[in-house]
Amino acid sequence: MKKGKIYIAVGAFVLLMLISNKVNAEKLIAEFEGLRLKAYQDSANVWTIGFGITRNPETGLPIKKGDTITKEKALQWLKIVAKSAMAEVNKFVKVPINANQKAALTSFVFNIGGTRFAKSSLLRKLNAAEPKAEVAKEFSRWVYAGGQIVPGLQRRRSED
Repeated sequence: MKKGKIYIAVGAFVLLMLISNKVNAEKLIAEFEGLRLKAYQDSANVWTIGFGITRNPETGLPIKKGDTITKEKALQWLKIVAKSAMAEVNKFVKVPINANQKAALTSFVFNIGGTRFAKSSLLRKLNAAEPKAEVAKEFSRWVYAGGQIVPGLQRRRSED
């Protein structure tokens, strides 16, 4: 095999690996949230169901004690809320980001909400094209619920 063909084959392999390792926002959210088919109170004592959903995305009503959901409905709601969170990322991020960064930010916005994201120093630093390390440090500020550090949020932020 000639040198040029080897480079093309290696390049195609690397590209294939990068594409196959692309992070999907829905899968990322689902991994961190887990699936619960019966309403529960999260670490901030907010009634939650499915993959961390606090409001029915079809009606806008808050989740309440005693609510239940099917796995199929939970997956449907996950798609709705992930799409909404990604729209917020697209709306507020003004600099180029790759697919993995978009997925991480979508998971982050799902977790904290678009309004808080829009006002965050993380977004300000990202849009100011500050060094990646400085932007990454901002994730660690979002580990509190109900005024307490939540270990699950610490783990999630280290992954975001």
